Order: sequence, then C-alpha cells, then structure tokens
Amino acid sequence: MAIESIAKTLGTGSGIDITALVNSLVEASFEAKNNAVTKKTETLTAQISKVSELKSSISDFSTALTSLTAGGTLATQPSSSNTSVVAVTRLAGADLTGLSGTLEVRQRAQAQVASSAAFAGGSTTSVGTGTLTLTFGTATVEGGAMTDFTAGGGSPVEITIDSSNASLSGIASAINAAKAGVTASVVSDTNGARLVVKGATGKSQAFELVGTGDLAALDIGRTATGSTISTAAQNAIVVSDGVELSYPTNTVYGLFDGVKVDLISASEGTKVTIGSTFPTATLTSTISSFVTTYNDLVTSFSDAVDAKDGTLRSDPAAKDVLRQLRSLMLTALVPDAESGSPSTLADLGIATQRDGTLKVDDTRVSKVLATYPQNVEAIFASGAGLSKALAAITTAATSTTTGLGASEAKYTKAQTAIAETKDEIATATETMRTRLTQQYGAMDAKVAAYKSTQDYLTQQVDAWNSDD
Repeated sequence: MAIESIAKTLGTGSGIDITALVNSLVEASFEAKNNAVTKKTETLTAQISKVSELKSSISDFSTALTSLTAGGTLATQPSSSNTSVVAVTRLAGADLTGLSGTLEVRQRAQAQVASSAAFAGGSTTSVGTGTLTLTFGTATVEGGAMTDFTAGGGSPVEITIDSSNASLSGIASAINAAKAGVTASVVSDTNGARLVVKGATGKSQAFELVGTGDLAALDIGRTATGSTISTAAQNAIVVSDGVELSYPTNTVYGLFDGVKVDLISASEGTKVTIGSTFPTATLTSTISSFVTTYNDLVTSFSDAVDAKDGTLRSDPAAKDVLRQLRSLMLTALVPDAESGSPSTLADLGIATQRDGTLKVDDTRVSKVLATYPQNVEAIFASGAGLSKALAAITTAATSTTTGLGASEAKYTKAQTAIAETKDEIATATETMRTRLTQQYGAMDAKVAAYKSTQDYLTQQVDAWNSDD
C-alpha cells in the first residue's frame, strides 16, 4: 500500500514523471538479459520440436518397413494351379526356392455328425437323468448306421445329467460344458427338435455316445436305434508326386517345406501343380517407395544439421544418425552372399547422388531381380537384411543415452533451467523497480518540501517589503 501511495504522488514535487522514468531505467537494465533468455527459449523450443519430428520420422519409416517385410508379400509365394481344389500359403521365414510338386485330393477329412430322433415337444422336452458316456475311436458307417466301432486309447468321458439339465437343450449345454472334443446343438423343424452332435475331423475321431436309463434315447453308435449318422469320420487322402498320404485334417503342414496346404475340395484324378512365384512387381514398387521415403528422411536430417542455419547444427546425435543412414547403402545386408552376388543396396541398383539422396537405376534393379532373386529376397527378409539394419539405426537414433532421445532430454532440461532464470529475472526486475520507486519517491518528497519552504520565504519577503 505504501508503494502504491508513493506511485500515485510521484512527480508532484519535482514535476518529473518518475513512474515512467523508473520503468525506463528498469527495462534498460534487464533488456539484454531478457532478450538473451527469449532467444534461448525460442532456440530450445525449436530444437525440441525438431528432435521429436526426426525421432518420429525415422521410427515410422522403420516400423513401416518391418511391417511390410513381416507381411510376407516381398517373399517368394507358393502357387497352386487349381485353387478350387488346393490352396497354399507361405509360412513365415520359409525359403520356397525350387518349390515344385503335384497334389491330387482324393478325399477330404470329415467329422462325424450324428442326430437323434425328433422330440415332438421341442428343445424343452425332458429326456431323463443319468449318465452319458462318450468314447472316441474308429468306426464303420453304412446307410447312416454305425456297424462297427473300435475304441481308441483315450479314456471315455462321462457326462452327468440331472434334473437341472434334463431337457434336450440342457443336455446339449452339458455336453458342450464337458469340452470333451464334440459340440452339441439342438435343431428344430416341423417334426420336432433333434440333438445334433459333431466331432473333430479325422478317422480316429469317430465316437459313440451311450446313455443310461431314459438317456438311451440319445444313443449314438452300434446300440442306437433312433439316431442317424449323417457324416462319417474320415481322414483326408491325397497323392503327392505319386505317394498316397493320409491326414486327419484338411489343413496340412509339412507336405511341402514352408507351406501350409488347405484341401478345398476332393477331385480324384485332378493333379494340381504346386510351384512358386517371385514377387518381382511388388519388390520393384517397394524399392522405389523405400528410396522416396529415405530421401525425404535424409533431407530432413541434412537440413536440421546444416552448418549455417540448421536447428540441430550443434547436435552430435543428429549428425551421427545422418552418418548411419548414409552408410546404409554400403552395409552388407546378406552376410553369407556368394562373391559377386548382390548383398548391399548399392549392388541392387540404388545409387547415391552428390547431395546424399538416392536414385534407382531401373535397368540394374530389373537385372538383379531376374538374376539373383534369392539375394533380393534376403535383403527384404523379415527380421533380417534391410529391416534389421534400419531397426538398429532407429534404436540408436532414439536412444535416451546417446541418441536423439538424450538430446531431447538435454534440451528439455535446459528449457526448465531457462524458465527458472526467467523467474529470477522477473523477481530482480520487481525488486529494482520497488527500490528505485522508493528512492525517487523520497527525492520527490524532499523537492516538494524545498518548494514549500521557498514559497514561504517568498511570501515573507514580499510581506516585509510591503511594510516598508
């Protein structure tokens, strides 16, 4: 309140605008410091922004390449001459060089499917209580009836049915809850509701279901009188290059190394040719896209570390990342490549220009793709080659110890220190303003007193002179 009072009366004695004078003196005293802090703040803000931008750019680049190579589209793919009979899929990491063979699907694998007689009362019909015993094995089915059954090595599964689940739908739920290897459902039509039980595919997954008491109405197997087996359990039978083979499912692994085979339909006598297709067009497009993205990234780093006006011109981490990116062109990406075969991006037909950006030699790339497909595939292999090399650069670039992550932490720490300095300057500014205001206020008060004395003396002299 005292300072406010002084400020309101400043200049009343001397006639000088002391408030403006004090403000001018204070601003002049701290102008250099404030300008330096402002400039440093702007610089740090720009550096933090640029580091974040570069980290994001190189991380996105690496992630995109990793995802692309992991997808398998850059690798040799298996092919089927008749996909309506056989479909083939490449397994991750597979080398399909030289893949060749023929396949004939004589029989697809099937699961046993059986249904009970119809219950006119529907799914809520109470069938009875007791125990259902499920046994797996192999069976012979003729005309919808099981004529022979040989139990497998597994133990039978007993499913207890009590009053809480004695209905047809309750029994279906109890069978499913047992998770014994079959699924049950209730299917209804105009004749009533039926219990339908389905096993897994494969000859050894045939089953008998035998109930006690009234549950015998649901029997499936040799003793059944009311149930019907609509589909018998059987293995898939194929002929591969003249050799007959049997499988319990319609998805087969190991028939061809590195290939998953799906048996779509049986077509006895139809020989399907299995081969491979090299993704020339996809790789050509990928190489072009890689070079374009690489050039954008290198240009961003080059601008950032430009010695004249680069935001990060004094940042060693940014300079090191640029150095590593440029050296990527001569990095061996196929360590075990034979002498004379391509193992680097430069060998592939990607040239480095004077400004550090890359250029694709389309003629050279086409020749390498045709002559050394395995090497090109290795360069773009998942978890290896180019994606592995770029991932290593990215890890180093984003490191919080030596990379751009460390630079970001350093700039952020400096920014915090600058904020503290700004607070200190603001405090010092107000302290000086208060001190000068008080000093000049005191001076102004003295001047006012002197003027008052002067006025008094002038009045006295005038009075003395008038008496004469």
